[in-house]
Amino acid sequence: MIVVKFGGHAMKDENGAFAKAIATAQHDGVELVIVHGGGPQIDVALKAASVASEFIGGFRVTTPEVFEIVEKVLVEEVGPGVAKSLQREGVSAVSLSGRTSESLIAEPMRKLVNGDPIDIGLVGVITAVNPQAIQNALKGGQVPVISPIAIDESFKGGLNVNADLAAAAIAGALNAKCLIIMTDVAGIYRSWPDTSSLISQISYDELSSIKSTFAEGMAPKVQACLDAIDGGASAVRIIDGTDPSAFAAALGETGGTLVSK
Repeated sequence: MIVVKFGGHAMKDENGAFAKAIATAQHDGVELVIVHGGGPQIDVALKAASVASEFIGGFRVTTPEVFEIVEKVLVEEVGPGVAKSLQREGVSAVSLSGRTSESLIAEPMRKLVNGDPIDIGLVGVITAVNPQAIQNALKGGQVPVISPIAIDESFKGGLNVNADLAAAAIAGALNAKCLIIMTDVAGIYRSWPDTSSLISQISYDELSSIKSTFAEGMAPKVQACLDAIDGGASAVRIIDGTDPSAFAAALGETGGTLVSK
């Protein structure tokens, strides 16, 4: 079982390299679950609607107005779009909303990765994963493509969840062999943003000891690595998803930064 977080600029996938790699892996008998982001697409939709967007500590401040647009873009556009790209390569894929499938259950985020208290609106922290819908898709030979929108603990409202953290929670719940996080950098840099300080492999304990040194968008990614392993995943690999060869290499267990127990 491999869980893949597909997001950022990697999602352009103009030559279909991601879909082709997924098709090859599935053909080879690998069970796959995809959790997608959609930051660039959300930015475009918010701008078109003249809705301001702000990030604090790597998380998008989510007012009710922002949430409505985020959910629509992720659940109605990005998720189905990823599923269709996979279907074109012969993969039986199905898009699922973490909220409507009740796969992701969350509470409002009240502190940042560094522990600072925060109120950033309808942003969620996952408290439970109900894997039933995901497992049903897998049993049917499908690749589930999951939007990181969660249902709140009252089972009434919705919360916007960072896609890296959503993927981490799902990878943990499914006891994944590996969580692959596709982003737009080569991996984890020990001295951000010095590209010469790329870490090829790091233990959970060492990464935990230096996690406070990471900021902005890298902070949730580092936290996601730790959360996934805490939850039950065996390892996490962060790769540059803009490099078409990087994902295929990651499926072959090489490249990027490997975080392991």
